[in-house]
Amino acid sequence: MRVLIAGCGDLGTEAGLRFAAAGFSVLGWRRTPEKLPAEITGQAVDLTGELPRIPAGTDVVVIAVAAGARTEEAYRAAYVDGTANVLAALDRDGIRPARILFVSSTAVYGDANGGEVDEDTAPAPASVTGAVILEAEQLLHDRRPDAVVLRLSGIYGPGRTRLIDSVTSGTAVVPAGTQLTNRIHRDDAAAAIVHLATRVSAPAPLYVGVDMEPVELADVLGFLAAELGRELPPAGETSSSRGGNRRLSNRRLRGTGFEFGYPTYREGYRAVLAGTGVRHP
Repeated sequence: MRVLIAGCGDLGTEAGLRFAAAGFSVLGWRRTPEKLPAEITGQAVDLTGELPRIPAGTDVVVIAVAAGARTEEAYRAAYVDGTANVLAALDRDGIRPARILFVSSTAVYGDANGGEVDEDTAPAPASVTGAVILEAEQLLHDRRPDAVVLRLSGIYGPGRTRLIDSVTSGTAVVPAGTQLTNRIHRDDAAAAIVHLATRVSAPAPLYVGVDMEPVELADVLGFLAAELGRELPPAGETSSSRGGNRRLSNRRLRGTGFEFGYPTYREGYRAVLAGTGVRHP
């Protein structure tokens, strides 16, 4: 069984290691393949340019791109052009994988005034970058209706310590009002990719990837302050909610039998603080 990971960064690499541990032969496309671990065969590829031949017998393709900057141009190059190029290369080489999985983002949803959001909620991107990601999803499903889209919420984990750093440095601010946050640990995101790509016989076209507990940002900051032995950050106005005021639901993902290693921010951030795992370069 062969897996191609187009866009083998931190998340793609962690998923690749899990595919390899399950017995798959894994090929990772990225600009700097020398950074990949030995378990993944690396190939130097710019997804926006001409792509190399895809090995015969490739059973699973994971598209896990990342934009080089938070601009419409960078997102369009990575998500829309990159996805179109991968699909064109599959057609060119006569490869028909059993499963194509596209790593998307819950940025395609809008604000829900604290309400629940799931796969049946109509997307309403609040940013141009979210709109570009949604465009890439639609392009994929137009070409491959059987493809699986996994919309991930905010990823945290090894090396992803923005909130921890803000508490440690004293720059964190507890929102004066309600500010719901939704997240998923990097390892659970990678595990969900492998699960949906290999262990679900008839997957739905869309899943939301989020942990078990949407939570107020104030609660997360209070928890981190207590774990770090710091004072609770002061309350004040914040510039952005970063994720919209909504409660993302993972019912569909859990319905496939998926189980979380880090079901809430408590287990996940304790693992990060303990130094569990590494961020892949």
